[in-house]
Amino acid sequence: MQRFTEGFRGYVAAMLICLLGVFVFLLVTPQSREEHIPRIDYSIDVANMRRDAPYRVWTPEPVPADWIPTSSRKTAQRGVVTWRLGFATAKGADGEREHVMLAQSDEKPATGFADRMANSNRSVGTVQIAGAAWEKRQREDKDQRSLVRVLPGSVVVVTGTAGWDELTAFAGSLKEQPKAAS
Repeated sequence: MQRFTEGFRGYVAAMLICLLGVFVFLLVTPQSREEHIPRIDYSIDVANMRRDAPYRVWTPEPVPADWIPTSSRKTAQRGVVTWRLGFATAKGADGEREHVMLAQSDEKPATGFADRMANSNRSVGTVQIAGAAWEKRQREDKDQRSLVRVLPGSVVVVTGTAGWDELTAFAGSLKEQPKAAS
């Protein structure tokens, strides 16, 4: 037995046994090649925001084709109501999805919230979307583009890794929701 645990032959035998164990592990482990993106229903957050937010809430109607809502988070702290709604975009030509987030808040100053969500305070221009002016911001080192619209009493930010065309289409789909009765 000692001759199998010493020298070059012992080393080769141990490596083969380890590789065989890895091969068996990979063979019996289930493999999935399908993407799995959790889909959420954010309608309850929309209803809560319409009731609780001191400002008019904006939601995408309709959600762009093949986009998947992945996250929704409403916070109310120190009198500031904020909502973040995340999406995975449709697959691009490369077969990959990008990410887009809609963020709304009544935080003061509005530019502070917009700067944080966009990871930039530098404007790279403006664009007209559905008759409204949106400020364009870009953070090259993070591959992040943002559209910012400051409204009376609130700010709306559309941001993510998606291209300008997808961000613009998403911002164009936003509809102002009526305030819910208390």
